[in-house]
Formats: sequence, C-alpha cells, structure tokens
Amino acid sequence: MSEYKKLKIKEWAVEDRPREKLLSHGPRSLSDAELIAILIGSGNLDETAVELGRRILSSVGNNLNDLGRKGIDYLKTFNGIGEAKAVTIVAALELGKRRKDADVFVKKKITCSKDVADYFMPLLGDLNHEEFWVLLLDRGNKILDHFMISQGGISGTIIDVRIILKNALEKLAVSLVLCHNHPSGTMEASDADLKITRKIKQAAEVMDISVLDHIIIGQNRYISLADEGLLH
Repeated sequence: MSEYKKLKIKEWAVEDRPREKLLSHGPRSLSDAELIAILIGSGNLDETAVELGRRILSSVGNNLNDLGRKGIDYLKTFNGIGEAKAVTIVAALELGKRRKDADVFVKKKITCSKDVADYFMPLLGDLNHEEFWVLLLDRGNKILDHFMISQGGISGTIIDVRIILKNALEKLAVSLVLCHNHPSGTMEASDADLKITRKIKQAAEVMDISVLDHIIIGQNRYISLADEGLLH
C-alpha cells in the first residue's frame, strides 16, 4: 500500500507550474495565487508556494487591494515568508499601484468632483494614514500640478497655507482643489476638515485664487464639500 506523497511544484506537470504556465500562456492565464507563488519562489514544509499564496490571499478575503494595504510585518506572520519574500510582495504590489497611477496622473481637464476623485483614488484609496494633497488648475481647469502638503492627519499635522499659495503662484494657477483621505472609511467632513478648508479658501482669495472644492477620499468612495454645500 503506497503512502500518499505531496508533490512539490517542480514535480507538477509542466503546464501546471506557475513560471512555465506564464511563459507558455502569458501572465493573464495565472491566478493571483500563482502570481504570488512566482514572487515568493518556494513555500514551506507543509505548503507549496501556490498553496501559501492562496492562504495569504484568503486572509484578506482574496482582495488584492486589501493585501496592498498590508505591510511587511503582516506578511512575515505567514510560515515560509521571511523579510526578503515580504519585501518582494510589497514591491510588486507597489509597482502595480504605480502603473495604475501613471494612467491617471496626466494633464487633464477637471469638470466635476468625480474627476478629482478619480484622479486621487489610486493614490490615496489604499493608504492606512492620512495625506493632504493639492491640485493646481489653470484658467481652463486643466491640471498644472499636484503635490502633498502634509502627512499623518489634519489634526496632527500643521498645514502651511503659505506653501500651498507659494506653489500655486509659481505655477500660475488660477484655482485649486484640496484633497485628503480618511483611512477609516468615514465619509463625513470633520470640524478640522471644514476649518482648514475655510482657512485656505480665505487666504487664497487674497491672491485671487479660487478654491473650487475639497474632496475626501475613502475606500472606493468620496465626498465633495462643494457638492454637499459645505464650501463656504
């Protein structure tokens, strides 16, 4: 009576091995777990790389966006994932995010709050900390530039209005849009959100620069202070 023996990936049929499958049929033929298996190279004593990849994905509900929010320490909790493999996974996820960003961050015309949300969602939607950004526009509402003004939360970080206006004047911006994220997913403007919006708006008006909106980004959601009638 033969005892069951678990096969290693290199013992699988050629067409089932992730690397060979990618070479033969292209990357789109692979499952997410198989792509992760290629990144990590090997599993552990009890799991193949593909099985380990499946378990990692299962831990986040098979949601790559949620996996992208996890860090190196989280990945290292899995048996078979050391620092080097965790770094490789995080780097690959970041590259995917930047590729998505590259398609968005082009000079375009802003016509509504959704345009701004679509612009910043790839940048801010997955973060587990707050960032405050400014979008500069020309007379035709085309994007001149975007830059981060603070990190770590409005209440915890001093937002220097002078830096915002300095950048706006240097770029000859006619108007600007404010944007920050709520990592908690809460889609409601806080008192601090409203206070800093009024402060920037009043200072910008002195320079004849209009603040058109303040967008708050959540996980695949957003609110617009202008649309909500709160931009005053």
